Amino acid sequence: MQPETFSTRSKRNIFVHYLSALLIGGVSLCILALLLLTAAAGRAFGLEAKVIFEASSFDTEPGAGTPAGWACWSQREEIRPDFFIAGFPSLGGSGSLGISSASNSAANGCWRKLVPGIQGGGYYRFEASYCARGVPNPAYQVIARLDWRGPEDQRVGQPEYVPDSDLRGEWRKLAGTFLAPEGAVSARIELYLRFCEQGTVWWDGISLGQVPKPPRRMVRVGTVNCRPAGHTRSEESVEEFALVAEEAGKKGCDIVCLGEGINLIGVRGVIYPDIAEPIPGPTTERLSQVAGKWNMYIVACLGERDGPAVYCTSVLIDRQGQIAGKYRKVHIPREETETGVSPGDSYPVFDTDFGRLGMMICFDLQYTAPARALAVQGAEIIFAPIWGGNPVLARARCIENQVYLVICGYDMASTIHDPWGSLLAEARERPGVATVDIDLSEPHPDQWLGNMRQRFFREIRPDIRVPGLE
Repeated sequence: MQPETFSTRSKRNIFVHYLSALLIGGVSLCILALLLLTAAAGRAFGLEAKVIFEASSFDTEPGAGTPAGWACWSQREEIRPDFFIAGFPSLGGSGSLGISSASNSAANGCWRKLVPGIQGGGYYRFEASYCARGVPNPAYQVIARLDWRGPEDQRVGQPEYVPDSDLRGEWRKLAGTFLAPEGAVSARIELYLRFCEQGTVWWDGISLGQVPKPPRRMVRVGTVNCRPAGHTRSEESVEEFALVAEEAGKKGCDIVCLGEGINLIGVRGVIYPDIAEPIPGPTTERLSQVAGKWNMYIVACLGERDGPAVYCTSVLIDRQGQIAGKYRKVHIPREETETGVSPGDSYPVFDTDFGRLGMMICFDLQYTAPARALAVQGAEIIFAPIWGGNPVLARARCIENQVYLVICGYDMASTIHDPWGSLLAEARERPGVATVDIDLSEPHPDQWLGNMRQRFFREIRPDIRVPGLE
């Protein structure tokens, strides 16, 4: 169904919605000046964009009906949420588009707007901002979609879920650039609130514009096959890795992945607490020399000492030889806890000049959470130094999260995989280097399901408790 006016229930509840909105109106006014300055500097989707639709002002008179061209939609009347126009909050214009679940946990509906003038094969930038109250899981319960439509208003291709882009005060922006499928002549904007018993959401700052094809983002990624043996000092093993990293530099790598515990592997009769060192320290200093010499990033794992604690830690060294970040292995197997290794407690991501990356280490690969946490924070490539593991799980982590995965192993092959788990490169010779050129701007849609990277994170249910793990 697609009624064009508010329900009687919606009209009765408008006063309540206004009161709720006033609670956050002050915050909206505080950020208004910043948003106006941003708008004056040019829209976020670029000065070259051809704007085909914008909406930042809505009729706020009670009972005035839906704004021109907009429709309130739900699958069934009994799960139809309340739709209303609110004076506050807003992002500068008059009013915003409101939806309230009205104490109905099954409520599911959206504001809709059909935008003509789409050209199949063109690129389009979409933006919308929302403010929510009483919504415990916004990633699942508040979504924006672009539904491509053909000449007969039939669906063409798969709808695009719009990812998170920015958070300013109470407002969260969703934004993305999308390729319109061949045959599309219009796009239906859909702004949802769903499955949230006491939630209210306000939508504003909505725009759609045609943009040039995004530039390619090429990166040459490398992994190494190196397993030192028979040494008495950590420095000797580290030097073997430094030399094979030099080979990666000669091959023009932008980033190369080295192994797990490079100051431990190959050193006779030692465990992590025996060889752990601070970061920065001798190992990172040697790797920094190589990174700076070849103007490339290096990912490597080593035993780290921080006060009384010992960690299994991956470091990211940038093109200038500076430490850009580190990650401490979260999932520590029994074999390492029994030697006194402590677990890390976070999944950080790191921005480089080619994109955002994350790191996992060995046993992390056995679990779904690490790769998911990195991907949901925007990691496009995950680097995984690993002693040994299950290559099937490696491919699964790619597919589940639509990320590239770079593995450097000892009892597991050193490989590079694409977002569908396909093998792109393998370092077969020892010592040796495998490289591949990756275009991070290239989409990897499923033929039947569309862009699974965004869809997966909009349809997953992190709010469902797993009692046995609590």
